[in-house]
Amino acid sequence: MSNEAPNQARVIPLRPQSVRPGTARPVSERPASAPPGEAPARQTREPLWRDLVGDVLRRERLAQERTLKDVADAARISMPYLSEVERGRKEASSEVLAAAAHALGLGLGDLLSLAQGELTRHSARSRRAVPGSPYNGMCLAA
Repeated sequence: MSNEAPNQARVIPLRPQSVRPGTARPVSERPASAPPGEAPARQTREPLWRDLVGDVLRRERLAQERTLKDVADAARISMPYLSEVERGRKEASSEVLAAAAHALGLGLGDLLSLAQGELTRHSARSRRAVPGSPYNGMCLAA
């Protein structure tokens, strides 16, 4: 018989942990190291939808000069949860996103459209940054 407890679960984090929150980037997001004498390859990480939506919510709230508490109260969601949504830490339901959007005077379609525009701009930048990409110099219709 072994000395280990039989029903212990091994926890595997979904996102690599930084040294301190907000300081070091996780290994998966750090640029690849290049051999000496060569410039490092430019890696672009496609943003997560929750990051894009959170950025739009925060930008709209700050543009209206409103506090997190004010918007959370108007949306009838908790202030810590709204903060986590804005930071891309939580994948909010469509009901929560609609409530937050309405609290900011936006419709859910407006919020998603703004986030889609951010994704389109990011994708265009990524294509320009990748040497030899078949999309370099192409303009995609919006």
